[in-house]
Amino acid sequence: MADRTQFRLGLVGYGEIGSTLGAGLRGAGLERIACYDKYAFDGPYADLIQGRARQAGVTLVRSNAELAETADLIVSVTPGAASLESAEAFAPVLSGRHTFLDFASATPKVKQGVAAKLEATGALLGDGAIEGTPLHGYSMRMLSSGPAGERVCDLLVPWGMQIAFMGPALGTASGIKILRSVLIKGIEALHDEMLLAARQYGIDEIVLASASKTLARPWMDTVQSLTPSGVIHAKRRAEELEMSADAVADSGVEPIMARAIAQRLRWKESLGLKDHFKGVVPATYQEALDAMELKAGLKAGK
Repeated sequence: MADRTQFRLGLVGYGEIGSTLGAGLRGAGLERIACYDKYAFDGPYADLIQGRARQAGVTLVRSNAELAETADLIVSVTPGAASLESAEAFAPVLSGRHTFLDFASATPKVKQGVAAKLEATGALLGDGAIEGTPLHGYSMRMLSSGPAGERVCDLLVPWGMQIAFMGPALGTASGIKILRSVLIKGIEALHDEMLLAARQYGIDEIVLASASKTLARPWMDTVQSLTPSGVIHAKRRAEELEMSADAVADSGVEPIMARAIAQRLRWKESLGLKDHFKGVVPATYQEALDAMELKAGLKAGK
């Protein structure tokens, strides 16, 4: 690991994530941190942004060009929807002395688009993703990848940040984050739908306690239990979820998640996996996924 050395850091965006990083790194002793946030001087949260920056000792600048002039490593923590627009704004002002990483939550395709817009600048480019939350402070779990992925680790990890390099292919870190969000954010939405409906029946605490007992085991045990058996029992589980959707609807809550689950299970049933495995549950979840890929015409790693 590289030694702790002073360098000039630029942040793009000073919202919840940016301000957490700025305050944490300044507190750890990194002396020169600047930030460009287009709402810092003119917007509904200008006072909040300025107050946070002033308290942390982070310098707010008024343009992309000023940030590029002030910083050597630029870390963008804007919303993913702004990634390409932000890259376009930085394209005229970056040069070969810059390292630029976009840590927004976005798809690998978007991050590759960011790199394409900045390639001609000669800057060292990479992408990143945030796995943790600001509740853990500036040492929240993060991932990096691409040509600049290791450099950002070398510069920031010694200052107390927790960044894991995931490989040289740009977009890898973002792919991990954005796809795990299907599960993590899906759990949130499932809880919302389940508990809102259960409340209407007066059984929300009982339903949650029952589900918690089933899930009170290592998560990989749950994967290994559900995924292999699911290729055999997709039809039965789809029928059950269609009834679940009816129960949710009867409560007055729209069964958005339940209907989507039933639709995915009906898709799995349509692949004919029970016949493929001759009614025998495969030994591992990988075998089940291999069969789903084969029957659906998918190709892993493409």
